Amino acid sequence: MINLIPLDLLPPLAVVPIFVNAGAALLPAIIAGLTSAVALLFKPREMLSLFKRKPLVPVIIVLVCGAFYFIWGLLAGGHPANAASARSNTPTTQATSVGSQTDWAKVALEIIRQERLAKTLGGTATPPPVTPDNTSLAPTQKSPIYYRHDAERSGYAGGTSPVNLTPLWEHNEEGTMYLSSPLVVGNLVYSASCYLDPPGSFGSIFCLDETTGEKRWSTETKDGKADFKGFFSSPALTADGENLVIGQGLHQDANSELVCLNAKTGKVRWLVKTPLHIEGSPAIEGDVVVAGAGAIEVGDDHKPKGDPATTGNPGYVLAVRISDGKELWKYPLNDPEGSPAIADGIVYIGSGMNGSAVAALRIASDEDLKAKNLERLVWKTPTPDPATGAVTLTGDLALVGGGKGDFVFTSPNPQGFVIALEKSTGKIRWKTTLPDAVLGAIAVKDGRAIVPVRNGELIALEVSTGKILWRQEDPAKRISGTAPILSGPAFTGTHIYASSQNGNLAVIDAATGAILQKLYLNAKDKPGELGLTFSSPFVANGRVFVGSETGGLRAYTQAAQ
Repeated sequence: MINLIPLDLLPPLAVVPIFVNAGAALLPAIIAGLTSAVALLFKPREMLSLFKRKPLVPVIIVLVCGAFYFIWGLLAGGHPANAASARSNTPTTQATSVGSQTDWAKVALEIIRQERLAKTLGGTATPPPVTPDNTSLAPTQKSPIYYRHDAERSGYAGGTSPVNLTPLWEHNEEGTMYLSSPLVVGNLVYSASCYLDPPGSFGSIFCLDETTGEKRWSTETKDGKADFKGFFSSPALTADGENLVIGQGLHQDANSELVCLNAKTGKVRWLVKTPLHIEGSPAIEGDVVVAGAGAIEVGDDHKPKGDPATTGNPGYVLAVRISDGKELWKYPLNDPEGSPAIADGIVYIGSGMNGSAVAALRIASDEDLKAKNLERLVWKTPTPDPATGAVTLTGDLALVGGGKGDFVFTSPNPQGFVIALEKSTGKIRWKTTLPDAVLGAIAVKDGRAIVPVRNGELIALEVSTGKILWRQEDPAKRISGTAPILSGPAFTGTHIYASSQNGNLAVIDAATGAILQKLYLNAKDKPGELGLTFSSPFVANGRVFVGSETGGLRAYTQAAQ
């Protein structure tokens, strides 16, 4: 959960001075100087915000555009009026043109993209063929895929475990953060973004080609008019690959929605409103999606204030029928911020601030439960501290992490835990006490659980007993010293891929916990000063996908030997 982010990340507009005395040699410089201005024309929110802060910028843009007009005319035929006829006689290509005008920014981006692919895809500058029809790219799977790929939260969709990572592609927009964790299915990557525009935020949901990073679709508004709020939640995909569901809003946001889109086109299918926000990632079983609406805590006591029906609501769990967007039921639960998991008609979800428990709920409709004379609540087990982490299901156990502290503030008396509960009864099988809170998802594979801890270390546990197999107790042997790990690791069985709050990604030996490689995720010229790298790495098809605060959503592949 994000409690407070009081910063506008939009950088100042870059303007290149132009002196009209160098003829054709100045054309590339003119185009480079206009790139930022042209980009802003397609982002009116950023443009208006910039103009309010710097009133001289519109004047500069007009002058630069005027200079460009006269120089273009001189180059085309000695007078600006001749420019149109000169352009009409210039051959263009479909890949780089809009109408009859060459899109030079797109040409430059294409050159950069092909150069990157040339280094990572066998030395050829020609990228793999891109299928223009989204329907032919629809993934095929037999079960729904949600946060961290499945209920074991491995963040691993199969394929090799890449080492010696090198960048493949980057998807980024100026001033935009990628807090959401990517979901990779087949050759598609689904994710969401967050752009801070104090006192609020806005974001988009998008789909990219897994190999090239090329955008398939992007949706920024609910209905073509109203903007989405920023996204912290991560997307979930139905078993048929048709519907993408994601929560909306940051921690202080009210009046957010659960959102369902057509996974092939990005068109919004339905919205279910909540007076709160949905930071946790939804879980799906059949035609039902379940998510938690988390509380908005105000003040040092972390109590929700206001009307209990709105901002003073302590939180609840909701279920929606995916096929038509009908809300099936709500169940009151204090601050269910963590991501739920579903198995055999039962949803398991943690209760965070002012709750400190794990609950198991039947997902059937109220009518079905009444007909069978069953209660919604199967069991509810108290935990030592808030159970903020995602629920992980493995075998007959539900694993949940928690502790004191949150995604922004550490506790003056830190402590944490991982607890293993019997799925059928809620009885505690074992509990392991840790030095700080566990907020990211616990990844499980082959009987081992990899636990991210807020103090910066990863800890490996034996799933059956909770015994510590290894830990990175020495800060010098961690990803980034004492920098917190707030996201879930990806675990392939042989390797672990984890990122720290300050933007470092590490490849780790799963047998020993030793760091094999480290990379910096944030932009080199714009470090992540807010410490908001919350995105969890995802491994699929021999590649690693992860978002960051300033470095965009990136894909890494194994460097050629």
